[in-house]
Amino acid sequence: MYTTLISVQQLKELQASGQAYKVFDCSCDLMKPEMADVMFETARIQGAHQAHLDRHLSTHKATAMNGGRHPLPARETVAAWLASLGFQNHMQAVVYDRNGANYCGRLWWMLKWLGHDAVAVLDGGLQAWQAAGGALDVGPASPATTGAPAFELKPALREWVSTAQLAPQIGHPNLTLIDARGAARYRGEMEPIDPVAGHIPGALNRPFNENLTAEGFFKSPELLRAEFDTILAGREPASVVHHCGSGVSAVPNLLAMELAGLGVTRLYPGSWSEWCNTPGLPCAKS
Repeated sequence: MYTTLISVQQLKELQASGQAYKVFDCSCDLMKPEMADVMFETARIQGAHQAHLDRHLSTHKATAMNGGRHPLPARETVAAWLASLGFQNHMQAVVYDRNGANYCGRLWWMLKWLGHDAVAVLDGGLQAWQAAGGALDVGPASPATTGAPAFELKPALREWVSTAQLAPQIGHPNLTLIDARGAARYRGEMEPIDPVAGHIPGALNRPFNENLTAEGFFKSPELLRAEFDTILAGREPASVVHHCGSGVSAVPNLLAMELAGLGVTRLYPGSWSEWCNTPGLPCAKS
């Protein structure tokens, strides 16, 4: 069972082993969501299913559990979608994108949230798979499976916090916020998406792409540990809550802390897009 990362070679071995598995392509373009379909149909790992950020990994219903630009769907909704693809509880899930692990972490976290531990991010993404000569598919997605067995929900393996839970804790020593957005957005020098520039008061900044090498692979656990130890500066890893613009690119930081041996941390899925749109909440620039 792979629960954090899986290498290209390990995925090839998994394919040859006869073990039940599913691969999910989470590639996306935040500024042009329609490009997700184009990328998927242009090239994907053989047999991969599409996991679209807006259609499958977010909801836009007024009854959403959290706000922001990419609210979490209900667990039951995600389970029904997985079942429609033939994904079952005994299967290994492999998630990837071609965007530096920016989007596939969302499904990695969501499967953990559904209680499914056997999910791993393909290290190096589609680029590494192509470089190793991995088999590809092109064209439209396969139709959904009819009459597939249900995907059974289990107790959540990852936790998230709401704005209502987070706001009263701002400034308390038992809370450490880590913001995964780029430094200029964090400092409030520019904001291309949300109506307010800046960050949640007290948040630390760790752009998500700093977890990767120049070649697009996750850094070694030892290096990640050293870098997060520097950021935390003595703060307890268990106090960390990760966020970004809309709860998507924060997940690579969460995954990196697990790779570094710093334990399981929490996600604020509403992130800056919910925080800065909530009346009365403080916003900082620096």
